[in-house]
Amino acid sequence: MSSPITVTTEPPKTTTKRKAGKLAVHEAVWGYIFILPVVLGLGLFYMAPSAASLFLSFTSWDGLTSPQFIGFDNFANLMKDDKFTGSMLNTMLYTVGTVPLSVALATVLAVLLNQKIKGMVFYRTFYFIPVITMPIAVGMVWKWLYNSEFGLINHVLGVMNLPQPNWLFDEKFALFSIVLVSVWSSIGYNAVILLSGLQGISGSYYEAASLDGAGTLYKFFRITLPLLTPSLFFVLVMSFINSFQVFDLIFIMMDQQTTMLESTRTVVYSIWEDGFKYFNMGYASAQAFILFIVILIITMVQMYIQKRWVHYQ
Repeated sequence: MSSPITVTTEPPKTTTKRKAGKLAVHEAVWGYIFILPVVLGLGLFYMAPSAASLFLSFTSWDGLTSPQFIGFDNFANLMKDDKFTGSMLNTMLYTVGTVPLSVALATVLAVLLNQKIKGMVFYRTFYFIPVITMPIAVGMVWKWLYNSEFGLINHVLGVMNLPQPNWLFDEKFALFSIVLVSVWSSIGYNAVILLSGLQGISGSYYEAASLDGAGTLYKFFRITLPLLTPSLFFVLVMSFINSFQVFDLIFIMMDQQTTMLESTRTVVYSIWEDGFKYFNMGYASAQAFILFIVILIITMVQMYIQKRWVHYQ
């Protein structure tokens, strides 16, 4: 008796390719659907306003009548405007004072929060609270703390028989006072970013260093710090961008009528003042465009230099 013959049938190759093609198209369609809200958000709230601001920078517009095209007059006037050059200088001084100090303190805090000690969750939450607090509330509280007559800081300095500066109404201390508040409120965010970088470093590096008899400082400067440079680079870039865009603390803490405002006026404050106080939208847009160029150049320089000091595992 002869054995039955088994016949295996395979789907035609053209049918398989057709199904794979349909699946790829199906996945691509769903991919575009999922990213559509983000693309629409970027277009409506970032790209379109940026394009409109660039257009308005070449016009004279009070926000009510039709814009009048004036070419590069706004940019030419900015170069001769002492208020704008002063606000740019104040912004750079604020950035130089804020970024190094906040990044250095955040690095130390992240290393401390990375230790295995009791109650660490509480400490991490405590230092992150300023990040989630509204800038208006932060400004109001610190304005009270800085008050020269009944503020807590001067009260403590008086008890210690130390000089009691008029923090927000003295040209020598006004910008410095804003820098301190900014550093205090930004340390928590930077520390969380750096803490995630620290926890990504493999423990095998420290074990090998311990076997070789390396001390704590050696491990920090030769292992921790080099391997933390990707996170430090991100924190530096974001800190520079945020510092050049400071506005809320100046607006809340400084009296709008005082002459001390001149020593703390930043570029974004000047943009708000010209655009929404004096209704000179074209002039304000030109300032915004110059600020964008400055931030872009600084970010590009940072991207170029990072190849020399950022180390990836």
